Amino acid sequence: MDRLMNKLVRSFGKGGFYFVVIILAVLMILPNMAHATRIKEIANVSGQRANQLIGYGLVVGLDGSGDQTTQSPFTLQSVISMLTSLGVALPPGQSIQMRNTAAVIVTAELPALARPGQKLDITVSSIGNAKSLKGGQLLMTPLRGADGQIYALGQGGVFVGGAGASAAGSSTTVNHLSVGRVPEGALVERAIPATPMGQFVQLDLHQSDFTLMQRTAEAIAKRFGAGVVMPLDARALKVAVPSEPMARIKFLADLENLPIDTPAERAKVIVNARTGSVVMNQAVTLTPAAVAHGNLTVKIEQAASTSQPEPFSRGQTTVTNQASVQVEQGETGPGGLVKVPQGANLDGVIRALNMLGAKPADLMSILQALKASGALKADLEII
Repeated sequence: MDRLMNKLVRSFGKGGFYFVVIILAVLMILPNMAHATRIKEIANVSGQRANQLIGYGLVVGLDGSGDQTTQSPFTLQSVISMLTSLGVALPPGQSIQMRNTAAVIVTAELPALARPGQKLDITVSSIGNAKSLKGGQLLMTPLRGADGQIYALGQGGVFVGGAGASAAGSSTTVNHLSVGRVPEGALVERAIPATPMGQFVQLDLHQSDFTLMQRTAEAIAKRFGAGVVMPLDARALKVAVPSEPMARIKFLADLENLPIDTPAERAKVIVNARTGSVVMNQAVTLTPAAVAHGNLTVKIEQAASTSQPEPFSRGQTTVTNQASVQVEQGETGPGGLVKVPQGANLDGVIRALNMLGAKPADLMSILQALKASGALKADLEII
């Protein structure tokens, strides 16, 4: 070691030697810092939460792709009510045909501690039979909370990330055209009353975990003192805060940026039964198992045949249907019983499952069977 240090001093000089030592120390510290998780990423202050908003509105200015009033009568009623409120009186019994207007539901999320004048992104979704909302303009729409109070007003041009075209009975559509976004299209009109902050602040972890709670409480006690933090259960803990406003803000800023050494994540496999997607985290492991999976295919075919009468029999030509049913038993993978080796990490699990050669739909059944047999060491969640 001394010989190496002397060689570094001769190569870089005394000042260069200390610079190299500092760089090496920083490189050794950076990986540890990269894996640290701040409290703001694993917990939130109790009472400071977002709220859902919803409203009913109209989108106008569509290029003939709006609701058909005969099939969506509520669109016509909404337009008549809007025109009446603007001082436009329509003759009674007047038949109105509109193709440039669509009735929509507007949704948004009011963030915690939002103040009047703050802008929100809103989502606009058609509830009629409009073909597309592309190029439309959302008229002023009140957005209400669960208590029925108006907290924001939405208005603006609707952005639809798709396209469509039709001609001579044929049509082509790219992405979804009946849902759009209005970036910063709503203005907050009313703030939700915030819970007054007293002597203590309660932190709620995003997941219940006694190990994570212990490490969080120990980190807070080490940084601010043992009498500052008091765990309540596996999810909530109380932290004493200063009474002076500026000192409280600084304390909370330091608290939410405090790094926590989070425990190993829980092994989990997520299966989407609708799309066939299978997602697993790096903690998933497999023990040795044997799998045989077969596919039962039932095929029913129906063909029309024509029966001609005999000559001069005065019979009539008839059309009959002939049906055939075939049942096939197929197998996935190499065939027969497949040995699944032990997978110590995510790469090993993927290689083991790929050996089966199963499709996503079959893989879901295999994963459920592996979980039931105890070979899959993970929580299996089907959404």
